Amino acid sequence: MTSCRPAARAVSPRLLLRVGRNVALPVRRVSPLAALALFVLLVVAAVATLSLGRLGIPLADLAGAVTGGAEGKNAFVLERLRGPRLTVAVGTGAALGLSGALFQSVTRNPLGSPDVIGLASGAGAGAAIAALLFPGSVPAGLGALLGAVLAMALVHVSTGTGFRNPARLVIAGIGVAAIGTAITQYVVHAMERDRAAVLAAYVNGSLSARSWDDATTIWLVLLVVAPFTALVSRRLDIGEMGDDIAGALGSEPRGTKTAGVVLAIVLSAGAVVVAGPIAFISLTAPQIAKRLTRVSGPHLMLSALTGALLLVLADLCAQQLPLFDSLPVGIYTMAIGGLYLGRLLVREWRRGVL
Repeated sequence: MTSCRPAARAVSPRLLLRVGRNVALPVRRVSPLAALALFVLLVVAAVATLSLGRLGIPLADLAGAVTGGAEGKNAFVLERLRGPRLTVAVGTGAALGLSGALFQSVTRNPLGSPDVIGLASGAGAGAAIAALLFPGSVPAGLGALLGAVLAMALVHVSTGTGFRNPARLVIAGIGVAAIGTAITQYVVHAMERDRAAVLAAYVNGSLSARSWDDATTIWLVLLVVAPFTALVSRRLDIGEMGDDIAGALGSEPRGTKTAGVVLAIVLSAGAVVVAGPIAFISLTAPQIAKRLTRVSGPHLMLSALTGALLLVLADLCAQQLPLFDSLPVGIYTMAIGGLYLGRLLVREWRRGVL
């Protein structure tokens, strides 16, 4: 028999979903409504992506095209141009949102995202070095993956305490990010103009000319990693109370943090492989998700939906705003995220965290 009753108010505004006598699953009251709202907005943004503009599929034909009835121009737009691009945007945004939620939960700091601690810059530097030293033989995605892993290793060593000290994590990450950016800019300057232009678009984060192979890659990463994030989610939730309490409750905080960081790096690396280092989605999406619920926890599903929505909206701007035609989508996310990061840094400084 299944029933729902309110949990203790002193803990958080949740329901306990009971299955039999021995199983009780906590459910945040507002999460289903927030998830539904985000999903509806994502569908609206997806429809706009497919239908707006000179090459857009008319709304009257869109449902038939999506269900397999596309012909002529509509088929070309859906199958070659906007369909793969939209699918990659949704998957990449979801992966970045999940990655940011995991990092911020592990560090218990809103600044603990892959952007701030140098993962994206390291990935860009790795792609740049691969393009410069091994043109045509080492894919940019593989170079980005190796660069991201190396950047995280440098941050881990530089802090002296791994990922446990948020302030040191941010400072070390800024240093590693600066090094990665310097390497990338040097390579772009040293390369031939045509190759440098292609590399510059990639390291800024771009969804142009994405294929179904790219969509398959990012969604495969999500399908493989998502079950593990669900398994670690409850332990991360307990970890919000501190390592001592989490250890007393049997959650093994060190192992949980390691698992969370590894999963976050895999998700971010998958996103970088298919779309380049898209900035600030992983920083902002978990914070928006947290404000939708106003309770503690990593908010993994909401962060994924928020990340997908933010990236689809940014890509819609990249495609449809005539003033900034053909700009990489990462430029839009960087502009918005930079403002948000500044606000967040000021708030954390006033609270005495930094």
